[in-house]
Amino acid sequence: MSESANQEQQALAAVRDRIDAIDLEILQLISERARCAQQVAHIKTGSQSESVQFYRPEREVAVLRRIKDANPGPLDGEEVARLFREIMSACLALERPLNAAFLGPEGTFTQAAAIKHFGHSVVTQAMPTIDEIFREVESGACDFGVVPVENSTEGVVSHTLDLFMNSPLMITGEVSLRVHQHLLTKAADLASIRRVYSHQQSLAQCREWLDRHLPIAERLPVGSNAEAARLVASDPEAAAVAGLQAAEIYGLSVLAERIEDEPSNTTRFLVIGKQDSPPSGQDKTSLLLSCKNQSGGLHSLLAPLAVHGISMTRIESRPSRRGIWDYVFFVDILGHRQDPKVAYALQNLEQDALLFKVLGSYPVAVL
Repeated sequence: MSESANQEQQALAAVRDRIDAIDLEILQLISERARCAQQVAHIKTGSQSESVQFYRPEREVAVLRRIKDANPGPLDGEEVARLFREIMSACLALERPLNAAFLGPEGTFTQAAAIKHFGHSVVTQAMPTIDEIFREVESGACDFGVVPVENSTEGVVSHTLDLFMNSPLMITGEVSLRVHQHLLTKAADLASIRRVYSHQQSLAQCREWLDRHLPIAERLPVGSNAEAARLVASDPEAAAVAGLQAAEIYGLSVLAERIEDEPSNTTRFLVIGKQDSPPSGQDKTSLLLSCKNQSGGLHSLLAPLAVHGISMTRIESRPSRRGIWDYVFFVDILGHRQDPKVAYALQNLEQDALLFKVLGSYPVAVL
């Protein structure tokens, strides 16, 4: 071995020894953090309060924001935040494991959103419908639920919004997930495919690709993309539009990747629970409103937001189901319901609205 090669080997060995030493330091610090989490659990368990909260979304978000701001690199801030989310998820499971209901079966984007929000130590429970997710959380069988609410390409998931009208549940968080759709199948080629299964939103997100590559194949909407993959697993003439996780779970091949028509295709999910979060410093508040069916009614209703300098980030209308051409409005604003400006604006809104309901205040998503 040449002298230069020998020096290179010695340099690599020295760096690897340092990495090994750092790994042990990291392990010790993670273990110390986990022991602190156990102490927190012990203190909370001994509390006389009947409403002990083991999961504090505003606390978790504050930690992740602080980590991102303090990150010196070279790892990207979001990458570092994801690492810390998993550490917090594992430590929280030592206090008390969380369980979250999602739109099943296994392998849906909703399950991926639940894991992105809570970390891999959360116990996810598949539900057949969005209605069942609400019922599981309302009954206390699950701590939280994760439901899709809107897609950047296809718009609002109307059924989710409708369920908020009569549910006592609150929005406790939000998750944005970049959605990549893939064509999964056991067929050898596109020419063999006669049927395409997927959720109706996913079929719509891939409409142009399907028109171009599978114009004759029948498109069959089902309850979820994972359900589509499950059906295709036993049908050699069918394909599913779904994510890669579904391909792994149901033993399917990926015949075409990233077939969504819009490369930036993103779905927003809401986390639902029995109470909303305290202020985190960067929050949203979601409202359910209705106004008199008269000229300028909506403008007058929303005027307090402008008066108090509150930014509205989203508004959707849905039939109220109380009368013909009677609508309710789902509104997202920046700020927490406890912020003074927001509180004053909400007081004015409540006085003028026919229907006024705060669906929750929650931290703006960090990841």
